[in-house]
Amino acid sequence: MKKLLVTGGAGFIGSNFVRYILGKRDDCRITVVDALTYAGHLENLEDIKNDPRFAFVKGDIRKAEDIDPLVADADIVINFAAESHVDRSIHDAENTITTNVMGVFTICEAAKKFGVDRLIQISTDEVYGDIEEGFSRETDPLSPNSPYSAGKAGGELLARSYYRTYRVPVIITRGSNTYGQYQQPEKLVPLFVSNAIDGKPLPVYGDGMQIRDWLHVIDHCSGVETVMDKGEPGEIYNIGGDNQRPNIDIIDMILEVTDKDKSIIKHVEDRPGHDRRYALDSAKLLAMGWERTHDFETGMRDTIKWYTENESWWRPIKEGKDNREFSDKWYANRK
Repeated sequence: MKKLLVTGGAGFIGSNFVRYILGKRDDCRITVVDALTYAGHLENLEDIKNDPRFAFVKGDIRKAEDIDPLVADADIVINFAAESHVDRSIHDAENTITTNVMGVFTICEAAKKFGVDRLIQISTDEVYGDIEEGFSRETDPLSPNSPYSAGKAGGELLARSYYRTYRVPVIITRGSNTYGQYQQPEKLVPLFVSNAIDGKPLPVYGDGMQIRDWLHVIDHCSGVETVMDKGEPGEIYNIGGDNQRPNIDIIDMILEVTDKDKSIIKHVEDRPGHDRRYALDSAKLLAMGWERTHDFETGMRDTIKWYTENESWWRPIKEGKDNREFSDKWYANRK
């Protein structure tokens, strides 16, 4: 049985990945380590907490004393742990960099010391920067434009150096804009759904025509699984949704599903350094047998409905009732 260590496994994509793997496979035992900061919630793992193949450890990827014994007992390490919110990175760059770079360093050092079959570093399409037309490919130069994306670029470059220098079997994935259930309600879809339900303004940056490549979280998880099974150490794999849609289209869909009027849209000053367009070429991963199983219209509408039907999950987070910070201060001009 493969022993997986999933860092950041109580967060959005990480928890969905753990649930996806345990629901699909019998050949894996998973240990989740998560610092349970603002974005990590044990509630995300509630339905699998009694699975004998699952274990949880509270720990910080920046601390070797937390990470070393877990890596020593793992066959495969998958690093989802990150400070992933661009607005937070603009206001708190130091915490973003220490997690997204130094945290990767701690994991790489442990993998070098104890040996693993694979170390998968989860990165983002944002490392490419924006692209006016066409699609970003794995061989394209990196051009990050925010402290968040710069930290992710730094972390994956450091991880790749451990492959080249120390032969640590590192594989990089770069996922596109992921949506689905259990996403921290600072992100666009859960934030705007919850605001709409409460009759609060939907603060749209600029003209709302920033284009993102939208990827369902389960398709992201299956892409990581494909890399886990078939990926080659030292390689990079894009995981894209092939759904280039402007943010305003998503917002219009949210208003339709929540039965709200466009009058609650509030256009605000654009985010500093805001990338205009992302689009990923996923041909490399598709050639390995990966398939997307969620069409955009159904997947996005189902996701919006999930947030409308699960106020008990997001409301305590937004209202600070889980004793963790949630504040509009992370949204420049979004009062």
